[in-house]
Amino acid sequence: MPAYNEEASVGRTVTEVLSVLPGAHVLVVDDGSSDATAAVAAAAGARVLRLPFNLGVGGAMRAGFRYAVANGYSVAVQIDADGQHDPAGVPKLLEKLSEADIVLGARFAGEGDYHSTGPRWWAMKLLASSLSKLAGTRLTDTTSGFRASGPKALRLFAEHYPAEYLGDTIEALVIALRAGCVVRQVPTAMRERAAGVPSHNPFKSAVYLGRAMLAMVFALVRPASTFRTGVSEL
Repeated sequence: MPAYNEEASVGRTVTEVLSVLPGAHVLVVDDGSSDATAAVAAAAGARVLRLPFNLGVGGAMRAGFRYAVANGYSVAVQIDADGQHDPAGVPKLLEKLSEADIVLGARFAGEGDYHSTGPRWWAMKLLASSLSKLAGTRLTDTTSGFRASGPKALRLFAEHYPAEYLGDTIEALVIALRAGCVVRQVPTAMRERAAGVPSHNPFKSAVYLGRAMLAMVFALVRPASTFRTGVSEL
């Protein structure tokens, strides 16, 4: 659970995850927050990994994957700290891992009423179409941050998870696919943020398409052999 200045929501999110998924371990990666995110998360029952400064979602996720590999975990599920992801959908992700290395919780696959408009919507459509061809299966929500990763993906992402803007979703999928990972999706519903403000505003949405496409192109032009060291032993 990557978190940056989410003290208003992270406690409730951690509590809900532990309630809905008894036996689960929650790791909150505090991405250099300037508020009480770490303390609130720990009080709610999470294990907390504190980064000394803000790295962005990708950097926080790579730290989380490294923690998972170092501590012997074979499966990890990413859930946003703002409460938008419903932990009740996690069992579906885990069930689908029986036939995949990465499972996306897709917002545009027939469940829930989440929608996007303007350049951001068209960017999502174009990216989904492009990555569906690469994956050899239909993917409708390639920018979803609600996803499960199995052993092969964990080892790969611990070494190669991208930290750039949009790299944590688009580039990460391209890296995984080029490393031989199987990607699938299950429908899931998206909720409103429990607190705080969204990371994207109308002004940022105007340049979303260009940056998203660049993230995908950068991953595609890198040699595939670059990504295979993380999965060579699996």
